Amino acid sequence: MSVADNDKKITRMKELAGILTNASRVYYAEDREIMSNYEYDKLYDELVSLEEDTGIVLAGSPTQRVGYEAVDNLPKEKHASPMLSLGKTKERAELADWLGDKEGLLSWKLDGLTVVLTYENGELSKAVTRGNGEVGEVITANARTFINLPLRIPYKERLVLRGEAVISYPDFEKINSAITDADEKYKNPRNLCSGSVRQLDSSVTAKRSVRLIAFNLVSAGEEAEGSKLSTGGKDFDPNRASERFAFLDALGFETVQRMKVNASNVVDAVGDYEKRIADYEIPSDGLVLTYEDIAYGRSLGSTAKFPRHSIAFKWSDELAETTLREVEWSASRTGLINPVAIFDTVELEGTSVSRASVHNVSIVKELQLGIGDRITVYKANMIIPQIAENLTRSGKLQIPKACPVCGGATEVRAQNEAESLFCTNPECPAKQIKLFTQFVSRNAMNIDGLSEMTLEKFVDCGFIKEFADIYKLDRFKERIVRMEGFGEKSYENLIASIDKSRNTTLSRVLFGLGIAGVGSANAKLICRAFKDDLDGLRAAKPDELTAIDGVGDVMSNAICEYFADDVKSACLDRLIAEVTIDKTAAETAGDENSAGLDGLSFVVTGSLEHFKSRNDLKDLIEARGGKVTGSVTGKTECLINNDFASQSSKNKTAKSLGVAILSEDDFLAKYMPDYKY
Repeated sequence: MSVADNDKKITRMKELAGILTNASRVYYAEDREIMSNYEYDKLYDELVSLEEDTGIVLAGSPTQRVGYEAVDNLPKEKHASPMLSLGKTKERAELADWLGDKEGLLSWKLDGLTVVLTYENGELSKAVTRGNGEVGEVITANARTFINLPLRIPYKERLVLRGEAVISYPDFEKINSAITDADEKYKNPRNLCSGSVRQLDSSVTAKRSVRLIAFNLVSAGEEAEGSKLSTGGKDFDPNRASERFAFLDALGFETVQRMKVNASNVVDAVGDYEKRIADYEIPSDGLVLTYEDIAYGRSLGSTAKFPRHSIAFKWSDELAETTLREVEWSASRTGLINPVAIFDTVELEGTSVSRASVHNVSIVKELQLGIGDRITVYKANMIIPQIAENLTRSGKLQIPKACPVCGGATEVRAQNEAESLFCTNPECPAKQIKLFTQFVSRNAMNIDGLSEMTLEKFVDCGFIKEFADIYKLDRFKERIVRMEGFGEKSYENLIASIDKSRNTTLSRVLFGLGIAGVGSANAKLICRAFKDDLDGLRAAKPDELTAIDGVGDVMSNAICEYFADDVKSACLDRLIAEVTIDKTAAETAGDENSAGLDGLSFVVTGSLEHFKSRNDLKDLIEARGGKVTGSVTGKTECLINNDFASQSSKNKTAKSLGVAILSEDDFLAKYMPDYKY
């Protein structure tokens, strides 16, 4: 088989894996079909055939079932030889001098976590992090979940390689966008990747879209003098760096992008990479230049710190001088108040920049900042705006003594060997962003247009201090329509969504209050028990609440303490004055002609015919006293699934436990004969 044919097969395997994985995801997670079983089986069989033909099985292949592993700690292991850092330069001409009359390979310097991989008899046997260069952590189970890593290769000799575990910018943004809590969001792809790779539970790693990009073949077999590397009917010269990469490509590894260079064109090659870095999806903090002649590079030996076979090139930061106009102090839900420098707009790396985080009070003091100072700014790694230097150093900037959100007292605290500013008011609205986010969520007041970021802006501006303020945002129309990301249309849509939420149910309000332990399902059970009587609920004693199935002592005490708090009670009164509680659901649930589902537990799966979504059926069941859970157990009353013959895990579990599987029609006929659809 030729190299070209092998490359085509590997490309096709990756394509098939993506298609089949997506088809499975939408089928099991979204209850949709994007292809028939016949089509799926045909593509699956093609993938199996290609894996057998090439001897390569990629991590995440639908043909594999990876068993996740959890450990109490990551074992340590000493590297066979120290993993030294590379010498660095920021001078392009120095790269030409370094090459001399030799050829080289220029590649991205990836910004992730270095991992050493060992394959025995064609199977991944061990993965160890770089650690401190002498000792690393064994993360083999986690490496098996990397989305592009071959678990099995056709090369049967011992193989050792190094690669960079990375998370792409698109995957990083996707993971962060799913996190509603701003303080919980990850700072950058490298930090997320490092934490993901070093998880104690490999199932967590599997969710993070970590990939491995190989950048060095350490050894393959004995690599005797004059020997060749062979796979797929092709020989590769082990003394050529480009051939070693081609060998790894043929085995199914994703290798770092690279180009051959010499002294005459290496500077132009660096310029080419510079043009591409803005659109490159993998985090990179520079380039690596290595000799094409492996034996020559090894013959040079190393210094005490650096090997001489390669050198790293770091981007020279583009600096711009500007004037500091303001320092904006932004409060977060942890109480931390972060300084952000605002300056006259400058052009850096092709974009307009006018803001940069200053991080903490220690850096403010170190830079001796003052309004009106002349400062230089740059983009760290050509991405993140930072202040490089304060040319004036007036030191006149005052650290706020009052929180910019609530006006409460602030204090400077030592945190991780640095001084940071904190708000001391426990009731500061900035600390309640998570609470406001829950209040506007789908299962609570269901207000579109109030994302966590928007809530933070409104809280910082003083528009929102308590729940009722959300229903009075029209007071700030002129300011809102001028805000970044807003306009007349966005404002009108937001107000319409807020007005729509005024007609609601007590269970939505109760869940939205954010009382500890009170989830959406519990809120429905509690409100049903009190027939949506808010006054009765507010006057309830703990024993009245614990009499409700599913409400324990901790939850009942939390509810009673909430309603007994004069401040919270007054805020609730102001909120209730803005909304109308619909008691229709409670009255229907209490209708003597309706079948009672008290104490019964159900599981809903698959597509439905009479309801727009499973959540709609879930709401109906819960309104009548039942529970809807995500998994089938011995306590499940029945599994609702229109496809009795489905081979899904829920169907299999129900059959093994003797739990009835009912179609939508059969369920409604048996448990809700009065329901009209």
